[in-house]
Amino acid sequence: MRETSYVRSEMLAEQAPPITNVGPIGWIKENLFSGWLNSILTIVMLVLIVIAVSAAFPWFFNGIWNASSLSECREILKGDTGACWAVIHERFSQLMYGFYPNHLYWRPNLAFVLLFVAVAPVLFNGLPRKMLWFSALYPFIAVWLLWGGPVWGVVVALLGFVIGFFAFRFLEPVLGSLFALILGVLATLIWWLFLAGPVANGLAGIVPLALEPVESRKFGGLMLSMTLGVTGIVGSLPLGIVLALGRQSDLVIVKSLSVGFIEFIRGVPLITLLIVASTLLNVFLPPGTDFDIILRVMIMVTLFAAAYMAEVIRGGLAALPKGQYEAADALGLDYWKAQRLIIMPQALKISIPGIVSTFIGLFKDTTLVSIISLFDMLGFAKAIQANAEWQGIVWELYVFIAFVFWIFCFSMSRYSMYLERKLQTGH
Repeated sequence: MRETSYVRSEMLAEQAPPITNVGPIGWIKENLFSGWLNSILTIVMLVLIVIAVSAAFPWFFNGIWNASSLSECREILKGDTGACWAVIHERFSQLMYGFYPNHLYWRPNLAFVLLFVAVAPVLFNGLPRKMLWFSALYPFIAVWLLWGGPVWGVVVALLGFVIGFFAFRFLEPVLGSLFALILGVLATLIWWLFLAGPVANGLAGIVPLALEPVESRKFGGLMLSMTLGVTGIVGSLPLGIVLALGRQSDLVIVKSLSVGFIEFIRGVPLITLLIVASTLLNVFLPPGTDFDIILRVMIMVTLFAAAYMAEVIRGGLAALPKGQYEAADALGLDYWKAQRLIIMPQALKISIPGIVSTFIGLFKDTTLVSIISLFDMLGFAKAIQANAEWQGIVWELYVFIAFVFWIFCFSMSRYSMYLERKLQTGH
């Protein structure tokens, strides 16, 4: 039987794809030169990038690092183009630590290193779960390292949480989860307001274990932004979860309080809350009350971020199919177990981009504290510019500050993308 000429009688061997369709060349062809319009835009952007880099390169890399003033930088440059990076070298300690005592820099440095140890088991799998105990203890360790004073202050503060937890566990079988939670919170507040101070003073008199105290007004620079940002991030997420659940609650009082709080906070600028925390809050406190300024700002920043976090998480809860709630009911789970095991993990997974976006915005908003006379990096930049030796310097300071904030914000966004891929939020 004669073979048909256009029918292949044997298979061809596999061949490599064309070099123009794979690898870097394939990516360039697909993303930069996929059509005549994209090709024109790519060429125009490349020209603009070359012009910008050629203009900025000498300014960046021909800079002066050792000088005591802007005029000395100009004398060294002798009319050439170059940045006066000497201001960063000269005022680096202030930009990082503010007025924190020089001989105590080891304490914020140690707190910063321990921060990574504390968040590692929370952010990444594969680490021993026992490290979570250190993650829970880290906020109290960091407070003691940064502010100093007797160690018993943070110990009795930690005991407040322990008392509230055991009160909740003891009362839950009798009164139910909601009333047990309320009484547990009340037990914690009573301990902190009336008993913690005398107990801490008594223990300090018996065992005087203390670090050199540092006033909050000496905090500044990046250390202040990190302190406010980390506190706001850690505190706003659980509080936002509670508010989101409260807004969807069937209990009228709980829902009304949650909605009222969220809408009020979201309707007021953060700078207004900071001014209230800085100046007006003392008006409503008893005479002679010493309410730490940074603690006041921490509370306002946390509450502000929690209101936005609640709406992000509520969006994740609303995106869940109704069948997930029905499945939890079919398994016989009560409200809290259903939220903990089925509903909330999925809602948080859906809300990852919004949560991280809120965290990034919160960290950048810490720069607003310069308006209420707390010297963060931007506050010190203005103070340095007012100094006669560095008067007239602008770009070097703000480029450095922008680079520092970009490192932290870019890292958070990269971790968000890693977590989305790991949890497959798109499927």
